[in-house]
Amino acid sequence: MSRRFVDLSHTISEGLVTYPGLPAPAFSSHLTREESKAKYAAGTQFQMDIITMIGNTGTYLDSPFHRYADGGDLSTLALETLAELPAVVFQFPGVEGATLDGPAPEDQSEFAFDGRAITADAFGTEDLRGTAVLLSTGWDALFGTPAYGDTSAPYLSEDGARLLVEREVALVGIDSLNIDDTSAASGGARPAHSLLLDAGIHVVEHLTNLQALPFRGARFTAVPPKVAGFGTFPVRAFATVDAR
Repeated sequence: MSRRFVDLSHTISEGLVTYPGLPAPAFSSHLTREESKAKYAAGTQFQMDIITMIGNTGTYLDSPFHRYADGGDLSTLALETLAELPAVVFQFPGVEGATLDGPAPEDQSEFAFDGRAITADAFGTEDLRGTAVLLSTGWDALFGTPAYGDTSAPYLSEDGARLLVEREVALVGIDSLNIDDTSAASGGARPAHSLLLDAGIHVVEHLTNLQALPFRGARFTAVPPKVAGFGTFPVRAFATVDAR
């Protein structure tokens, strides 16, 4: 049996706008290859670079510290809550041209997704304990364009987040602008972040390529650096799928 790897992360490049209003990453050199010639033996050269960026860049993970001052920061996260998690992928193609990879789960078939709010009804009676619940909306097709930052992006509703807490999931990921509603109508409330992170459930935002995964059968990994006093950082998110 072999394994297929599926990359679920956006590429970070200089000047990338992940979220409107947040600073884009800037690259500079601490040591160029040309400068290194004076420091090393003939024919030996190195490049040492600096990246200046906000933690909310590209595909990133939120730890409890992102929302709560007394919550666990990136250095406290247990690897078993970040790596090789059994994934359950719910497909809600809300963008024109988005397609499902296979049939929707039976319990989800009657759910009418309005292109925005993913509510508790979406999850049917699925056993989700200890899983990475991944919400595939198709919004990632807009990443890197002005349209991606539109506040009409899909999100997880408060009752949806509450249900996932009750079902004791390990992590929730989404391929949209934010796991919460960021429109003016939200009044600045962030119930999905608040409920999930308070329960110690990690949040991964700005995923991509989720439509390539089966409903069940994949394993999800998203591990950030072990940084103390920091709540959010980019991850290389990916899934593995057994190929028979």
